[in-house]
Amino acid sequence: MSGMKTKKVQNKKRSSKKQPAKVRHGAMALLEFNTVASGVLASDLMVKKSPIALLRCGTIHPGRFLVLIGGSVASTQEAYAVGLEQGENDGSLSGNVFLGDVHPKLHDAVLGQRRDLEGDALAVVETRSSPALLAAVDAAIKSTPVMLSEVRLGDDLGGHALALMSGDLSDIEIALDICSERAGDQLLARTILPRLDAGLRSLLDQGTRFGACPAFEPDGAEYPEEVACSWDA
Repeated sequence: MSGMKTKKVQNKKRSSKKQPAKVRHGAMALLEFNTVASGVLASDLMVKKSPIALLRCGTIHPGRFLVLIGGSVASTQEAYAVGLEQGENDGSLSGNVFLGDVHPKLHDAVLGQRRDLEGDALAVVETRSSPALLAAVDAAIKSTPVMLSEVRLGDDLGGHALALMSGDLSDIEIALDICSERAGDQLLARTILPRLDAGLRSLLDQGTRFGACPAFEPDGAEYPEEVACSWDA
């Protein structure tokens, strides 16, 4: 009986890990709207226009609306054009990108899959909008053999977007330059860590959210000596 329970727990642990998408869409498009009302309307128009997958849609800070769609190149492009038209007509479109041949690693990362950091170096790139990040990262990972470890779009970032890329230093430098060039004035910040600390690496492998970060206390960490406080008297 205990063996069966153990097996169930193991199976549950395996199922809780995010696996690569079983079905990858050939194309992806992301549209960002300044108003929720326009974003919801555009979502409705796009799914009615062509047989695409509405992969994600919802609000992000500060009061914007993101719509992520995927499908064949033709269907995605057709739906994307309808969303663009809606946003441009009412002036609510703040960003957009169409990826007709989206890189598989970016496809999976946008849908929530994380990958452990590889190599010695780490690049962190932040953009002012989510579409700008996707365009920049897609170009970078198609041109260099870096590992795309994490992508975050809008949520809990004040509307900004974030990506972590890891690998050999020379590849990371090239990838970051490509991101900067592609993002243009939408680039918010970029940094390179040539030799990432092992302890920090273990934390970043679990994600970049503050609330989910476990405490890390390396051997030799200093602690202040206990001293009597006035309120303990």
